[in-house]
Amino acid sequence: MKDLLKTVDNYWATLGIGPWQIVRMEPPILTDVTLRGKPVETSMLAGIAQNGNIQLELIQPLEGPSIWKDFLEARGEGLHHVQPLVKDPKVTLAAFKEMGVNVLMSGKIGDNVFYYMETEPLLGIICEFIDPGTRKL
Repeated sequence: MKDLLKTVDNYWATLGIGPWQIVRMEPPILTDVTLRGKPVETSMLAGIAQNGNIQLELIQPLEGPSIWKDFLEARGEGLHHVQPLVKDPKVTLAAFKEMGVNVLMSGKIGDNVFYYMETEPLLGIICEFIDPGTRKL
């Protein structure tokens, strides 16, 4: 998103989705980020809303390189990724690697490790999953 606050207002007015929690993700909350295997420092503004059993997350890239910024520059605003719940993140990561699907971007938000996978050639969209470590999501 180019303007997260305007976008969440549009979702609220058009679809009745909200309320939205707006969170700035940057170091020291957002850490250990790699982009295509290389360490980067990045930041973003996230809008999170729950609509029934579906959580929506809107992202506005701020500083530094990221797949969010790459997507926005290449395609404009729109659906960037899906995040299925996985039972065992380590098994999921190994299965993707076995299929030849690489990690596009990964990092930590607090104790949670996130992985954006290069699933676009297979699925037409990026897939993200979370490893909550010792914490439950």
